Amino acid sequence: MGKLSWSSSVILALLLFILPIMVGCGGDDEKEPSSTATQPTGTAEPVEDVVITIGHHVDLTGPGANPMAAIVTALDDMVKYYNESDLIPGVELKIETYDNQYDPAKDIPGYEWLKEKGADLILSAAPVTATTLESRLAEDEMVLFGLAPDEESLDPPGYVFAGSNSLAKYGSWTLLKWIAENDPDFPKDRPATLGGASWTEGHSGAFFAGCQEYADAHPDQYDWVDGFLTNYTFVWPTEVEALKDLDYVTPPTMVTNFAREYGNAGGKAKFIGDQHHLAFLGLVDQADLWDEIDGMLVLTNTRWWNEEGPIVSLAKDLLNRYHSEDEAASIIQSGTGYMALSSIFVMLEIIKNTVEAVGPQNFDSQALYQAAQSFSFTMDDIEMYSFSETKRAPQNYFGMYEINAAEKDVFRVVPEWLPAVTEP
Repeated sequence: MGKLSWSSSVILALLLFILPIMVGCGGDDEKEPSSTATQPTGTAEPVEDVVITIGHHVDLTGPGANPMAAIVTALDDMVKYYNESDLIPGVELKIETYDNQYDPAKDIPGYEWLKEKGADLILSAAPVTATTLESRLAEDEMVLFGLAPDEESLDPPGYVFAGSNSLAKYGSWTLLKWIAENDPDFPKDRPATLGGASWTEGHSGAFFAGCQEYADAHPDQYDWVDGFLTNYTFVWPTEVEALKDLDYVTPPTMVTNFAREYGNAGGKAKFIGDQHHLAFLGLVDQADLWDEIDGMLVLTNTRWWNEEGPIVSLAKDLLNRYHSEDEAASIIQSGTGYMALSSIFVMLEIIKNTVEAVGPQNFDSQALYQAAQSFSFTMDDIEMYSFSETKRAPQNYFGMYEINAAEKDVFRVVPEWLPAVTEP
């Protein structure tokens, strides 16, 4: 069990499945039947549906609320779709949500609150949350799926599993390797100068550390200048001045103010980054800053909205299914936040595999933990995602994209998926 291989045709068949088996309402937080229908005298009692509760530890009102709103929507839509389509027979999925306001001080209180609400597993987007909770998760044998967990929460391998995006350092290594070998703007007679600036949060810090490590391992290709990390500032004069003459710069994930200041200062670098930057494209569009980020190279863990493929097609189908045309267009325009659906898909498929292996009534976090360690998903004839007893970052391949200001969109640079670079 745990092996999953879906061709595009099978995914399409799933997306066209329009006769969902509606599941009734369950109890409160206990494993209660979702239906109270009675059977005629002398017949067997109906089998009780088991409620599996996902504890969503997420920022609803803090500095990360903008991109995480799309994550909340993606989780709601996926759970509704799985329930309505009876994709996990005998199970009703439920969500309990805690607003952590992107405040590390709320990590433990939020976890305890979600447990009291009956959470069987945890989903979290904040990088530091998994690290804070790591020891408690091990003690409770509680699985946490982190969309972008800090590396230290994954090593040694335990109850924290990363989402479909891999470790930040793997992304940075894959990105820099491709740029050195393929970007026509890469310097021909010297190492490229490289640096970055962002907020002090786990993902950017790990990405910068990966860039520096790769540069140190390849001094003939890159000269790492500096990576500036600051506490949620919206002005960047010092950072812009230090980085304006470099060849490549990784901007803050919320790129808007930095891009404006960098352009006004005559900055020369080509921007580079990953899917986290695309979560704020809606703000770029609102501020009309496409020209300032034109040509930015972005490494992603999923296809973009203007392509076709199993995950992106599922995302489009759910938007059309559960949202108005205007709502769907707004979510797509906002960027890549809703594409957290790829990580949610991995999580829900692992739940499905667990139920198939042990039965709905025997589902628990330990069974989920065992099923997660053997999960694999094949797409486009490659093993896109996989876990093992020692592997907690599932992403095995990435896509390379470029921002096009004239089209106000993002386009794939090369058709093939790039193998994740796991050694600098």
